[in-house]
Amino acid sequence: MSDMQKRPEDIDRESEEIIEETMKEIFDDINNSDEFKEMDDSYEESEEAADESGQEDKAEEENGRPLSEDTDAGDLSSDDSDIETAGVEEEPDSEDEAAEEEASGDNDESDEDDFEPDEDDVESNEDDFEPGEDDVESNEDDFESDEDDGEEEETEAEKELRRHRRRKKAGIIAASVAGALILIYIGFAVFFSSHFIFFTEINGQDFSMKSVSQVEEYMKKQVADYVLTLKESDGGTETIRGADISLEYVQGKELKQLVKKQNNFLWIESLWKHPEITAEVGVKYDENALKSITENLKCLNPDNQTASVDAHPEFKDTEFVIVPEVIGTQIDTEKFNEAVSTAIKGFVSSVDLADAGCYIKPRFVSDSKEVTAAKDAMNSYLGASVTYDFSPNTEVVDASVISQWVKVDADMNVTFDEEAVKAYIQTLADKYNTKGKTRTFTTAGGNSVTVEGGSYGWRIDQEAEYNALTANIKNGETVTREPEYSSRAASHDVNDFGNTYAEVDLTNQQMYFIQNGQVVLQTGIVTGNPNKGNGTPQGTYSLAYKALDQVLRGKKKPDGTYEYESPVKFWMPFNGGIGFHDATWQPTFGGSRYQTNGSHGCVNMPYDKAAQLYDLISAGTPVILHY
Repeated sequence: MSDMQKRPEDIDRESEEIIEETMKEIFDDINNSDEFKEMDDSYEESEEAADESGQEDKAEEENGRPLSEDTDAGDLSSDDSDIETAGVEEEPDSEDEAAEEEASGDNDESDEDDFEPDEDDVESNEDDFEPGEDDVESNEDDFESDEDDGEEEETEAEKELRRHRRRKKAGIIAASVAGALILIYIGFAVFFSSHFIFFTEINGQDFSMKSVSQVEEYMKKQVADYVLTLKESDGGTETIRGADISLEYVQGKELKQLVKKQNNFLWIESLWKHPEITAEVGVKYDENALKSITENLKCLNPDNQTASVDAHPEFKDTEFVIVPEVIGTQIDTEKFNEAVSTAIKGFVSSVDLADAGCYIKPRFVSDSKEVTAAKDAMNSYLGASVTYDFSPNTEVVDASVISQWVKVDADMNVTFDEEAVKAYIQTLADKYNTKGKTRTFTTAGGNSVTVEGGSYGWRIDQEAEYNALTANIKNGETVTREPEYSSRAASHDVNDFGNTYAEVDLTNQQMYFIQNGQVVLQTGIVTGNPNKGNGTPQGTYSLAYKALDQVLRGKKKPDGTYEYESPVKFWMPFNGGIGFHDATWQPTFGGSRYQTNGSHGCVNMPYDKAAQLYDLISAGTPVILHY
């Protein structure tokens, strides 16, 4: 089994055995070294010197006590005499004295026999001796006190001597241990000047305590059997064999430089800071062969890849919530090639494509602040409500509609689905716009006619309305309003012109003004001459404005004059240059006169009728012209 195939626990066990063997070798070297022997001899000499010094100190203390101690000894002898007089036996001071006492024992007994006195004498003597007992007791107390003092002083001295000896011995031992430790530490530092320190991994492989030559030898052995395994996110694997790309080991300076870069005098840090080195270790291979192999890998096939999806807000039930990101299998080819190349150059046995950052990851995840801010903004938009007034009808834009329009762009900026919003506004226009539409109209005479064309009617200004509506939503407003119009009408009923308007019957050459549903003005008219191409167009229009004392002019000719110039008192245009006005040059009105003496398109009226209409009509009033 190759080193690349060994289990981590086996590698750890071997590392521990190597450390133990190395420590043993270093300890043996230190024990056999001359420096350590000299240290050991000096330690023994210091021990002997300490013992001799201790004995001398003790002798000095015994033979050279202070004068106060001698005085006490004298007192003690005096007291001993008193004690003997009082009948207290003194312990022999030595073995010789004890022997003498034993030898004289018989004499003492005979003395006792000879000394037996009369009872009366004894009693008398006892009476005489009583006062002496106090003296004996006093002397005994003095003796005991003096004896205790002597013993206490001796004990303290001995203790101090023992402490002194222990301190010397402990200092010598500590110095020896410290020296040994220093030698061991320096030994490791020297060793690691040419070897990788403990727990060193190069490209994921353990090279603890290996020399450069040992690492190089390992590299050479790995070339023949090298296989790079690619671990994919879906659990699949693919391999690239070194033999297929003509992989060779090339001895270089990289490993030597790595050894030099490590701080061998701080090798102890490696025991808790495990060095992990990623480096190119000197290989060469056929790059074209590698490219051919990688291009045919399944993981790089676009059909097998799925794009990642950013976390994003999404409407659920009543509010926007964050949908988590989805990590796909789409590969960043540049990072993939870089990871594969680095692995091969470092003899790495496997590459986890996800860990190596080969997959194109989502830009935003669930807890990204941009996603959270977007969600909050979108939920604030849901508080808006816009009610459109199309009296008598209404249209409402609320959360159910807004939720379909609000979205985020690729950078998590909250935007509106412009197409969706404008499509909604278009539906409003289709439903409520009337401008340009064909109308069915009931004339003042009671006939039903169809009226086509004209510029009158409702028309929503869709661009302006888009801006107004999105502003309402962004501000969270609740409003009821009309949409933005580019053209207005009188009513949202079927007949948007309402019940006040001007009617021009082009066929019968009659003009009517209906006010609140009643005809308040009727007159014959002369409209444009169709035979000259000046026929008055039909359609529904609205009065643009009205003015007094105007001069109506035709087209300007090259000489600066106009085709015609007609001063009028009452001018009421409704279709560009076409309008109502008085025409004092017309002798008669109505009938078929318009076909021969018709206008350039205007509706000619009698002076008094024009004056009357001027008072009745106002800007915006519908004008309906029909045949």
